[in-house]
Amino acid sequence: MIKTIFSYIKQYKKPSILASVFVSLEVIFEVLIPYLMADLVDKGLANADMNVVLKQGALMVVLAVCSLIAGALSGKYASMASAGLAKNLREAEFKNIQNFSFSNIDKYSTGGLITRLTTDITSIQMAYMMFIRACVRSPLMLFASLFMALRINSELAIIYVFVIIFLGFFLAFISIKVHPRFEKMFTKYDALNTSVQENITGIRVVKSFVREEYERDKFKHASDDVMNLQKSAEKLLILNGPAMQLCMYAVIIFFSWFGAHLIVNNSMTTGELMSLFTYSSGILISLMMLSMVFTMMIMSLASMKRVAEVINQKSDLTSPENGIMDVKDGTIDFENVYFNYFKEAQGYVLDDINIHIPSGSTLGILGATGSAKSSFVQLIPRLYDVAKGSVKVAGVDVRNYDLKVLRDNVAMVLQKNVLFSGSIKDNMRWGNENATDEEIMEACRLAQADEFIQKFDGKYDYHIEQGGSNVSGGQRQRLCIARALLKKPKILILDDSTSAVDTRTDALIRQAFLEKIPDTTRIIISQRVSSIQDADQIMVIEDGKIIGLGTHEALLENNVQYRETYLAQNRGGNEDE
Repeated sequence: MIKTIFSYIKQYKKPSILASVFVSLEVIFEVLIPYLMADLVDKGLANADMNVVLKQGALMVVLAVCSLIAGALSGKYASMASAGLAKNLREAEFKNIQNFSFSNIDKYSTGGLITRLTTDITSIQMAYMMFIRACVRSPLMLFASLFMALRINSELAIIYVFVIIFLGFFLAFISIKVHPRFEKMFTKYDALNTSVQENITGIRVVKSFVREEYERDKFKHASDDVMNLQKSAEKLLILNGPAMQLCMYAVIIFFSWFGAHLIVNNSMTTGELMSLFTYSSGILISLMMLSMVFTMMIMSLASMKRVAEVINQKSDLTSPENGIMDVKDGTIDFENVYFNYFKEAQGYVLDDINIHIPSGSTLGILGATGSAKSSFVQLIPRLYDVAKGSVKVAGVDVRNYDLKVLRDNVAMVLQKNVLFSGSIKDNMRWGNENATDEEIMEACRLAQADEFIQKFDGKYDYHIEQGGSNVSGGQRQRLCIARALLKKPKILILDDSTSAVDTRTDALIRQAFLEKIPDTTRIIISQRVSSIQDADQIMVIEDGKIIGLGTHEALLENNVQYRETYLAQNRGGNEDE
């Protein structure tokens, strides 16, 4: 985990080293100041020797300025290094998420991934900035001050050994108790972000169902969970402060009592006692800083684990070495295919599927909700892998293709149509980034989208809001179909993608497909028989099994479910008329 995180320092190693170097210089300058102060008091003020006072005073000012400059530079380079580490981690995490297969994505919630990209990365950034400064400064200051204190009076300075041992055990105890609480807290952060993401994305649904109060309560519950866990952890962490204060005042009282006796007995000078007080502050402040770093590291360890988990997550689907780089045609074959989303699940989502789909033909798929229609088509571009059997495109098992090549030749319009913020042209170029304006317009005409686009302000430069919230459901579907057509695929899959358009527009889209892309294999999933009745073959699927396969006329005669669906839809249409 830690090795994974720190491997992303990369080009920011130099600022990290410079931050440590300058903070070391800062400590050296600071440690020398009390030593000079002892001479100033004992040799200068005590003897009324102004030459010594001015000389030592000037040296102390120079050291203070040098310490200030070194401290400022160490802060600058520490900020550069920590911000760079955060940038690299964020990029690595986001890049790996793009490589996830659908099964990998299923393991994480959207809110959880957002938390790992934001809150967790920020926690690591802050911890690293403190680490490269405080974890150099504090031990160096601690041991340098301890060395100087022992040099002045080893008998008094021995108390620091007991203080360090006491605080070491105390911090170890806190670590064991606090770390599990922070791990739970970040899990609750996932739930909080998921609640926010769902509410904002679905705000129109929330308002239409008057569920604002419910959403507020849901958010409050998630927020309270985070707060309670954080309070539980902080109740232990705040004990650091009293423990440090206890040690600091104990040392001051100890030095005041025994130091006074030593001065009276002429075993110590006043300047030496003042220096000991200064070094004691340095030692205790160093311990306090180590305690703060320790606290921050406890918090960040949970974040490191979560970020490293995403970065190290290997995609379940990868391109084979020397994968086939050419898809010859759109022929599809399912041969004894069994499929499940989870290996440990009982039974199969798809059970012994066998079908041959010739290149350039149209396959219609009909089935009830949950019958595995979408699961069937998601195997073609290898969004998931089969459990048993094989799916072949152009006579080649999809597992033997280069993934990018395969998916470039399979255009899929999913049930949930997604548009991104930007112009219509920007969205269309997701299908082909080099598409010309004429190609974009032609694809939109085929998808029956050009007609409504021409009515928009700016036409093809019309700005689409995030998610396509400023266009209707039917318009969104047609724009997504046009985007898929721009890929010029060998296989086009419409997963119930015309459900929001009227039957006339649906018919025009299908007619345009037949005339303009006759060589493309078309797979149309629909709940409307009218959308698929002209297909070359129609597959009726139920509970992951094919229960009917044939033309519209053959299925009307031989398949009860298809016939009942057809009659029910036609009867409904007649009543409307």
